[in-house]
Amino acid sequence: MLSFRPDRARVAHEVGATVRLALPLIAAQLAAVGPNFVDAVLAGHLSAHVQAAVTTAVSIWALALVCGLGMMMAVPPSVAQLDGAGRRHEVGAVFVQALWLAWGMGIVLWFLVRHATPLLDWIGVVPTLRTDVMHFLHAISWAAPAMTSYFAIRGLSEGLSLTRPSMYFGFGGLLVLAPLGYVLMYGKFGLPALGSLGSGIATATVLWLEMLAFLWFVIKHPAYSEANLRGGLAWPQPRMIFELLKVGGPMSITLLAEGGLFVAVALAIATLGETVVASHQVALSVATIAFMIPLGLSMAITVRVGNAVGRGDGRGVRYAGLCGVGLALCIQAVSSTVMLTLPHVLARAYTHDAGVIALAAQLMVLAGLFQFSDGIQVTSNGALRGLKDTRVPMVITLFAYWGVGMPVGWWLAFRHDMGARGMWIGLIAGLTMAAILLFTRFCRNAFRERWQRPG
Repeated sequence: MLSFRPDRARVAHEVGATVRLALPLIAAQLAAVGPNFVDAVLAGHLSAHVQAAVTTAVSIWALALVCGLGMMMAVPPSVAQLDGAGRRHEVGAVFVQALWLAWGMGIVLWFLVRHATPLLDWIGVVPTLRTDVMHFLHAISWAAPAMTSYFAIRGLSEGLSLTRPSMYFGFGGLLVLAPLGYVLMYGKFGLPALGSLGSGIATATVLWLEMLAFLWFVIKHPAYSEANLRGGLAWPQPRMIFELLKVGGPMSITLLAEGGLFVAVALAIATLGETVVASHQVALSVATIAFMIPLGLSMAITVRVGNAVGRGDGRGVRYAGLCGVGLALCIQAVSSTVMLTLPHVLARAYTHDAGVIALAAQLMVLAGLFQFSDGIQVTSNGALRGLKDTRVPMVITLFAYWGVGMPVGWWLAFRHDMGARGMWIGLIAGLTMAAILLFTRFCRNAFRERWQRPG
């Protein structure tokens, strides 16, 4: 282990650089959850049946989305390390191979989404909803290659420390989705009212528009000229694609493990009655919105750590990771304070049902307690991605979520009759275990002698 005495000026520089990178990424993450909100609002004002179908279908599509996102998370650290090493001219070759991987992944996800019936059986979706759920999924499945390609293009931009385009195109997509979804779902301008099918078509159309616009932007904008994007054109290169798979594959499994935990918690809570389910959804919505901030920050930390690795700057690796985690703790202190002190106010923004508000407020207090663990685990994972260390973190998260979080939650909820509160305490246990192990893993890697600058 190496000693580490932080220099105040360098800490200030690192914090400033990370914040500048992170702010557009945080906005981009908030925009990323926007389509789910738009779809739910439009469907909710159409009918309860359509709302239930769209909400269920979006949950299934989200599993495909996190698979694609996880795989393409290999792109930012790969690009950032080349950028830090002064080898921007090699970025184009990596990007082209990432696009080949994105299209392959997109075709696989297209097939799986269109054949999601076994998953509907497992979840227990009622027969009256299945037709409309599959209408949405069949429509949006055509956007799977666009979605994975968009994440690859976004990874290229963010790896080059150009994070504002992600924000611009994310919010641009929302501006198109709302009116297009309204027209197709409600049947305006002489078109038939397509309901859930219209929602799926609108979302798929917007994903293609976002991807094509972003691709045109990075090809034409001079900020990307040194990346040699056109010079990197080539047929699939198995070796380079395998290197991306080694980093991105574990990240896909990690995100699925985390997403699967929340799906499993929701399924367990679904057996406890409508009020409990509604309360859980309210508290989870607030926690999800709050989570977008440290998630965006973690993406900036990946780039900062990757740049330092490329420079061979061991102290830079440590500054980038530790300052990032420190920033997360400051941010999460604000989120935690709001949830702990204003839970009823937040719950009333979602519903007027007194029973739902009361239980949602209790769950939100628990959400306030796990804000710090959540912030540490996601930013530590971001720092480890910058080191291209993803396989051990995958094992850590599988153990923390499914070996600790889910068993503890189930035991408290059903063996000790704590209901939804027991499941949420399980989430606290799982996230805390992940935070401890992932942060320890980063410190062990970052403080090794091999990160010292050569010479």
